[in-house]
Amino acid sequence: MKTTPFTEKHIALGAKMAEFAGYNMPISYTGLVEEHHNVRKNVGVFDVSHMGEFRAKGPKAHDFVQYCTSNDINTLFDGKVLYTVLPNGKGGIVDDMLVYRVSEQEYFMVPNAANIDKDWAWMSKIAEEMGLKLGVDFTNESDNYGQLAVQGPNAMKVMQKLTDTPVLDMEYYTFKYLTFAGVENVLLSTTGYTGAGGCELYFDKKDAMKIWDAVFEAGKEFGIMPAGLGCRDTLRLEMGFCLYGHEIDDQTSPIEAGLNWLTKFVDGNDFIDRKFLEEQKANGVQKKVVGFEMIGKGIPRGGYKVCDAEGNAIGEVRSGSPSPSTGKNIGTAQVQTAFSKKDTPIYIEIRNKLIEAVVVRMPFYKAE
Repeated sequence: MKTTPFTEKHIALGAKMAEFAGYNMPISYTGLVEEHHNVRKNVGVFDVSHMGEFRAKGPKAHDFVQYCTSNDINTLFDGKVLYTVLPNGKGGIVDDMLVYRVSEQEYFMVPNAANIDKDWAWMSKIAEEMGLKLGVDFTNESDNYGQLAVQGPNAMKVMQKLTDTPVLDMEYYTFKYLTFAGVENVLLSTTGYTGAGGCELYFDKKDAMKIWDAVFEAGKEFGIMPAGLGCRDTLRLEMGFCLYGHEIDDQTSPIEAGLNWLTKFVDGNDFIDRKFLEEQKANGVQKKVVGFEMIGKGIPRGGYKVCDAEGNAIGEVRSGSPSPSTGKNIGTAQVQTAFSKKDTPIYIEIRNKLIEAVVVRMPFYKAE
């Protein structure tokens, strides 16, 4: 298994470790529920150094990124971040990723850990076809970075203690390069995967432990705790955020996944699969990803069958878990469109029994 710059730290802290995307990653430290609530109420720190980092630069970078992704990067300005997906040319999704505009001719991209090699192969082929030189105009920098996600309502107060650059009033989905904990050229972005506020930090791997120690020292007064991938999943599910391989995959289109809002059919955005996705939006789709809450007793899990009242299969659960913030059992499912409206009753097959649930609008949890 691969390791991150923090793997030995996690083990020393007694974290429960497991393989994720080929990496030895912490699943929990003191317990999923405690870590979940601490992120919602205080501040938690996730090691996300397994995520990928690509960079496109030069005079062809803009057109390359625009063509590969469904969202409209013309809305970006220097210091702005965009969430988008990579259509796969067959109506599905290669991956979802963040795109950072460093300048008009430079874009920093963050793909999912499990998809780094797949994304690199897919985008490299397109880059070469568009005249970008691999290793020069389009680079894979995934092995160079450490990354921490510092999440929670007190996260930015901790960050401000470690930099002279103002960060408390940064807008959502923006970023700055700054000196942080004495380390130069750290990228701080007000992004995250929890819905609890906070930021993500990108830095050279050699500076990883210095930054970790500084963050935890500065966060003591705010109840800072390390957080594992277990609560990262429950936090993102409560917000209705997609996870590749669950809500989105190679067979699910952005329209079917409910990601119409990042599929921009505007002038100047002639991206892969645009015509197909425009037709889907105009004509409707046969299946949709929806959120649901359990009414009967039972915990839904990915892959469970979803049925109608007569027991006919109408879809499958994509993600499911108890929700620490709401006290309910929640999930997402891909279902036939006829069963996708809010308040529609559906049934989850759990241990050969049909357990009642109801379709709800996401997010499941809204901050007070």
